Amino acid sequence: MWIVHRFTGSSGVHCSDMERINDQLVSWASILEEETRQQAITSAELDFIYPHIALMPDAHLGYGATVGSVIPTLGAVMPAAVGVDIGCGMIAVQTQFTFNDLPKDLKTLREQIERAIPVSAGQYNRKILPTAKPRIDELETMALEIDFDPDAFDKNWRVQLGTLGGGNHFIEVCLDDHDNVWTFLHSGSRGIGNKIATHHIAIAKRLRRAAGDTMPHEDLAWFEEGTPEFDQYVDHLHWAQHFALLNREEMMDRVNEQLGRWAGESVRDIQRINSHHNFTEKEEHFGKEVWVTRKGAIRARKGDLASIPGSMGAASYIVEGKGNPDALDSAPHGAGRQYSRRAARRAFTQDDLRKAMVGIEYRDTHKFIDEIPQAYKPIDRVMADSTELVAIRHTLRQIVNVKGD
Repeated sequence: MWIVHRFTGSSGVHCSDMERINDQLVSWASILEEETRQQAITSAELDFIYPHIALMPDAHLGYGATVGSVIPTLGAVMPAAVGVDIGCGMIAVQTQFTFNDLPKDLKTLREQIERAIPVSAGQYNRKILPTAKPRIDELETMALEIDFDPDAFDKNWRVQLGTLGGGNHFIEVCLDDHDNVWTFLHSGSRGIGNKIATHHIAIAKRLRRAAGDTMPHEDLAWFEEGTPEFDQYVDHLHWAQHFALLNREEMMDRVNEQLGRWAGESVRDIQRINSHHNFTEKEEHFGKEVWVTRKGAIRARKGDLASIPGSMGAASYIVEGKGNPDALDSAPHGAGRQYSRRAARRAFTQDDLRKAMVGIEYRDTHKFIDEIPQAYKPIDRVMADSTELVAIRHTLRQIVNVKGD
């Protein structure tokens, strides 16, 4: 069952003002599945939530905690709320090119990008490239400073830097409202981040069971601030978040190298925006210092620039934060799923996907059916619901899409 609420506006796209569900939960989602709503209510009842959980317009059911939620906590952090793709996020670069500067053979560009960047789960670099070496050195130095051995979690982490992954991760070449060319990609901390997260989630669950704590869901297990387990998790978390940020930087440099070769001129960054949407940081809200976990949400302080991608084949947005205090300076991270992957495969066909991708160069395969735009909430609805949270600076439309299986 879907709950549709608090519509305003009259232009054919409904939008949502903030709804206060209770003292501990507020929402900007005009479409909210009842199961998602109940999941968020359950999370908001935890004693250490302060001042409230904020549901973003793209909120949907997650493991333990709701995807598209902002979770502020006093003296505690829930590792499963951050999730297993620590630091997942977006990077966008506005280039000097316009559409008229580009050759017409977009397939060649797509194939060049696919050769330059390993895509799909489990696909890594065969060797460490010169561009990756200083970034790996930076991560090794950071690990030494916090007495952390990432090799103990995944010996392949160095060759994972500069790889995309699968699922909803993507690389795109886009045009904005003025036909300026942007490069745009979505990825996170890859296998190393997953293994770090899985390790600490298991420890948190074990600690809560040993303490006899009552949890509404095991995936809401937490670490208490001031304990060695908390400190170690936060150190490892911040390392993985930085890995994710550098992973996106490395891939973006390779994408732009291929774009420059194809266009016959090196890419110049007009602007570059790199931001997480699965992460935890300490911030001050409503007079107290809290740990803010954004699980599928971007930080949108006043003036912050960030990216909100639509689904495969839909529009994406470069936005500027409004610093909404009730939203804890946050905004949505994308369209948000309406269909599970299995349900999407039952509901849609490869022909449906082809129709949705008309005019976009992509790899035509049945493996992407579960990423069809119809499997996600309409991005125009999400953006209409976000008017109190962000201002749109650029609307992007894809001309090239690269994904992994």
